[in-house]
Amino acid sequence: MEPGRSLPARTKRGRRIAACTALVLSAGILLAAPASADGPAAAPRGAAPRPAPDPAPQPTLVLPERTAQKPRAAGAEGASAVTVKPRFDVNRDGQSDFAYRTLDGELNVIQNRWQGGFPYLLERDEPNELAKDIVTPGDLDGNGMPEILTLSATGKLSLHQAVTNGVAGRATWSGTGWQKYNKVVAAGDLSGDGRGDVLARTPSGDLYAYRSTGSVDSEPFEAGVKVDSGWDSYDQIVGANDVNRDGIGDVFARTPAGDLYLYSGTGDITKPFKPRVKTGYGFNIYNQLVAMDDINGDGLGDIAARKPNGDVILYLASGYGTLDRTPVSGGTGWNTAGLFVGAGGNPDFGKHEVQAITNSGYSWWYKSRNNGQFFARSTGNPNGLPSGGMNLGTRGLASSLDNDGEPDPLWVHQGQLFTGGHFIGLGWDVYNSLTGPGDLSGDGKGDLLARDAKGNVYLYEGNGLGSKFTPKLKVGYGWDIYNKIVGAGDLSGDGLADVVARDTKGDLYLYQGTGKASAPFKARVKIGYGYNTYKLFAAPGDINGDGKADLIGVDGKGDLYRYTSTGTGTIAKRVKIGYGWDIYNNVS
Repeated sequence: MEPGRSLPARTKRGRRIAACTALVLSAGILLAAPASADGPAAAPRGAAPRPAPDPAPQPTLVLPERTAQKPRAAGAEGASAVTVKPRFDVNRDGQSDFAYRTLDGELNVIQNRWQGGFPYLLERDEPNELAKDIVTPGDLDGNGMPEILTLSATGKLSLHQAVTNGVAGRATWSGTGWQKYNKVVAAGDLSGDGRGDVLARTPSGDLYAYRSTGSVDSEPFEAGVKVDSGWDSYDQIVGANDVNRDGIGDVFARTPAGDLYLYSGTGDITKPFKPRVKTGYGFNIYNQLVAMDDINGDGLGDIAARKPNGDVILYLASGYGTLDRTPVSGGTGWNTAGLFVGAGGNPDFGKHEVQAITNSGYSWWYKSRNNGQFFARSTGNPNGLPSGGMNLGTRGLASSLDNDGEPDPLWVHQGQLFTGGHFIGLGWDVYNSLTGPGDLSGDGKGDLLARDAKGNVYLYEGNGLGSKFTPKLKVGYGWDIYNKIVGAGDLSGDGLADVVARDTKGDLYLYQGTGKASAPFKARVKIGYGYNTYKLFAAPGDINGDGKADLIGVDGKGDLYRYTSTGTGTIAKRVKIGYGWDIYNNVS
């Protein structure tokens, strides 16, 4: 069944922290902690290792006062004014509730404009599984309680029925194959029957509509119908419910350049939208746009926008297919939300941190703050495996190879490959590079990319458990020109895992993923030069909250720099985010 409820402490992280802490204390090792520009200063030489970072502060949500609906002209086309129901009203008070998942995997709900939040439980069979995305289509069966859809990394879409205002039951329906889409959107009622429908987009930009059947126990949606193409030009798609009071679902879409467009619903799900209308620009300053439904009581669907620093800005619908020109401050500290329910960006999965290894062979972990910075380091030696004698050239941190969303360490020791706590097999010392960029084959399961001394590159498809791989498949040659191969998620903005390679001259190349095992990459594209200034180079996954993969480099002085993805296959200008990293000889 599909995941999503409040998660216990992560078992992989707990094992690695406990194991390495014991090793460090027994050895009496005292190291200075490299600093982050967003955290405490570096400890003096000789200071004790830092403990795991404290939880981030509780975010604040400040909403405008609710007012009675004002008499207002109907939608721009003169349709009769209609008030639609909120899609996520878990306590049946007629107001939309707000759901998000913390960086630690806990799903929270904020109700009745309360500034805190309480855990929301989604029952599931596998306790450590983490949903890749959570979607709230609304009350599909008419019983007054909203349904919840969870999407696994391997493409299983599951429907959960709400039981109380803080619990949703185990999945009553699941469908597979949804990994072919990079975005699933709760669009509101597209057909005019009063039930919420779903949109799904492929990486190539084809858009499919799934009409609700009213069933929640079997086949809640009709077969998908292709309704448009060219939607790969958008990096954010937000189902805003009804923004012009005609009772039909409307959608906002944003380009990477920041232009915002409204697609007003027609009521015909086979041709669901009128021609798009540009409603704003400059929205690329936000890393997520989020559907809020009606937050000020006027019956119109509103949206929120989060800045990289965690500030939230509210955009209220005008009722005429536009947003009010003056946005409203909505709170602070929302970089602590690892996932917004109703977020517009492609969901990412598998890695949001860095492993750094000292000359002594000890591992340190830097978890993302979700704002482009890292928390203070914590120590850990995953699963208690010994550090000494490992081949550091093939030791790293792969994007999650199983279903818990946590990265998996890789070791090659005397030819033996270990992934997390799993022994994979012998003979892996023939490879001088191992990379775990995520799913390269299109089945939603994390894979490995291995390069031998001749420069041949092989794909090993994972089984989704981190315990086994298919026989190798040769997918490239001539890669011996590269001295670094990294990857953790989607850099190009299409939702597919990519790989970045640096050659001996310092030129940087992007190998954009295709999602096909037989030919997992498009032709390489040069995206930079001068990267030989970095003695260490790594892919930490998304660390600034936009769902796209980022890169980091450590120069000869030990200064740490971040390169964020633009979502167009290029990377932004570097930003210094730390120093003191010269004590490490490997980061991954």
